[in-house]
Amino acid sequence: MRSLYVVAHPEATHHVERVVGGWHDSELTAAGLSAAASIAGALRQRVPEGEGVEVVSSDLRRARQTAQAAADLFGVPLLLERGLREKSYGEAEGRPQEWLDRRFVPPPAAGDRMGHHEGVAGAETRGECARRVYDVMDALLRRPCAHQIVVTHGFALTFVVAAWIKMPYETVGSVSFRAPSGSITVLREDDFFHNRQVVSLGDTRHLG
Repeated sequence: MRSLYVVAHPEATHHVERVVGGWHDSELTAAGLSAAASIAGALRQRVPEGEGVEVVSSDLRRARQTAQAAADLFGVPLLLERGLREKSYGEAEGRPQEWLDRRFVPPPAAGDRMGHHEGVAGAETRGECARRVYDVMDALLRRPCAHQIVVTHGFALTFVVAAWIKMPYETVGSVSFRAPSGSITVLREDDFFHNRQVVSLGDTRHLG
């Protein structure tokens, strides 16, 4: 049996300042830090004592702060993975959201959605973001561990789930798994049929 607990980091400064996140290295707000403690507590209740736990996080500060609260509570080291970062928005990062909104070119309804460029210099395509998340998941799932806590970002989380259910990379051009900030998504593989389940998506009950 393997369980993954996928956390979308809670409120960060770029949310309240209404600036573009991406690789902009914002930090958790006071509310976000409180939510991180609640997330850690909820995870502690889900994981049986004495079973192996790994905490893996995007290296961006807001995700790292979230993951550190869990790592400290479980008494395990925090493992950082650059590949779990949010999608990069290039030169838009750290700028007002309205700056990006004026320039953003939405993807086509059909055609090359994975390679589509959104009109902002230096931004990643959807495909580039998906590929690096898939690569991290491939490596993560080769490690034997009963419980893995994965802290990432709202857009990147879609590709964590897609990789888990073995959606082929080339088919994820339109998929979106919505999980709010501060939420926990539970993924589980049974040890008999080896079916991969999405047990819950975007659960926020621990936030009160």
